[in-house]
Amino acid sequence: MSEKSFVDYPISDEIKRALTVLKYDTPTEVQSKVLPLALENNDLVVQAQTGSGKTASFGIPITDMIEWLENKPQALILTPTRELAVQVREDVTNIGRFKRIKALAIYGREPFRPQQDALKQKIHVVVGTPGRVLDHIDRGTIALDQIKYLIIDEADEMLNRGFIEQVEAIIDELPTNRVTMVFSATFPKDIEKLCHKYMHEPTHIEIATTGITANTIEHGLIEVREEGKIPLLKDLTVIENPDSCLIFCRTKDNVDTVYSELDQAGYPCQRLHGGLEQETRFAVMDGFKSGNFRYLVATDVAARGIDIDNVTLVVNYDVPLETDAYVHRTGRTGRAGNKGKAITLATPYEGKFVKEIENYIGFTIPTMEAPANSEVTSGQAAFEEKQGSKRIVKNSKTARMNQDILKLHFNGGKKKKLRAVDFVGTIAKIPGITADDIGIITIHEQMTYVDILNGKGSIVMQAMANTTIKGKQLRVSKARK
Repeated sequence: MSEKSFVDYPISDEIKRALTVLKYDTPTEVQSKVLPLALENNDLVVQAQTGSGKTASFGIPITDMIEWLENKPQALILTPTRELAVQVREDVTNIGRFKRIKALAIYGREPFRPQQDALKQKIHVVVGTPGRVLDHIDRGTIALDQIKYLIIDEADEMLNRGFIEQVEAIIDELPTNRVTMVFSATFPKDIEKLCHKYMHEPTHIEIATTGITANTIEHGLIEVREEGKIPLLKDLTVIENPDSCLIFCRTKDNVDTVYSELDQAGYPCQRLHGGLEQETRFAVMDGFKSGNFRYLVATDVAARGIDIDNVTLVVNYDVPLETDAYVHRTGRTGRAGNKGKAITLATPYEGKFVKEIENYIGFTIPTMEAPANSEVTSGQAAFEEKQGSKRIVKNSKTARMNQDILKLHFNGGKKKKLRAVDFVGTIAKIPGITADDIGIITIHEQMTYVDILNGKGSIVMQAMANTTIKGKQLRVSKARK
């Protein structure tokens, strides 16, 4: 019988406190099966669909078991996309916040030097894409000798993107006395071979569901000609009137076309595809999570790495050509026990792809009728009212975690021979402040960032305006980000 609460697990008070703030009360099925074994350092092969809570299932044990005093990375998490790397880093940071666990995301198409400099700091967890991790290994800029935990996330997508050889090259550089956990929605033969080759008698965990897709999702299929897609999409959004909606297209050009049409029609929307600068992509993702707009038009780049519990509608504007892409796209809705809807627009020539998807997911997608003009007309007023209001984000985990945290900026760092212990020793002497109120400290050459917890940031900032650290008077201000 599984425990009913995270309180029942042998994890530290700091981790339990973070889980309470994050509103992780009752473990999901994958968490209840993975946690006891992961906490005993077992190698695990876990098959679980998207949205099942698997990030926390490995994030909780590794943050709990990591030794804070060790400066070198102790856990390496490999992900197939940059977006997912950033999402996982954020989740791990949130879970390990009160233990002051430092996690770093490294990925390509970003300057190498800042990542190299960050890896010189105390870093407990590295989350990265295989290509960039291998690049750091080849250049000798990442320490691997203290790696105790290797997590391979979305292993099937690693295979689809041709990353398996890079993953194997990375594994060959790691200590052999490590714990390895592999997570995947599906398990092709090549992934099974990888597990057998590099893992020590792994325990297999398969999360049984009514099918490959979550049973919280209502599926629908509408047959339409290509020229009728845009009008149909607009009618659907009026009828469904979603709180937030993801619209998936196969190509960048289709994303641009659909986005342009919706934008001109006054929809609060944005677009996301691989042709955009990485900084823009992250800004769009953050904006969607923050509720700045309701509609996101995207290629499959967004099917991994978007963890938002209240996406109420997914529209497949184009039928995905890969069967598992359907699972990952539609898995953006119906998360965390919420209900969701996934509607696919299929042209006559896409019938064979629909059949392949249906064979893969194990059921026939119910056909729907296109909305009648009378339905669209009657729903127009409610649709326009919602379009004019800001989307309320009900479950921003990071916002909840950060609401009592103030990040302070000090204009001194390594060049002034300052260490983390100097900041802790000085700040903890402020009346009303203890070491438990001090979070993650990041020291650069010319500056230092210190997280102050428990809503005590203003007390510390005021006191430090007139307090020296190691005999040095530093300017202190609220960090910009």
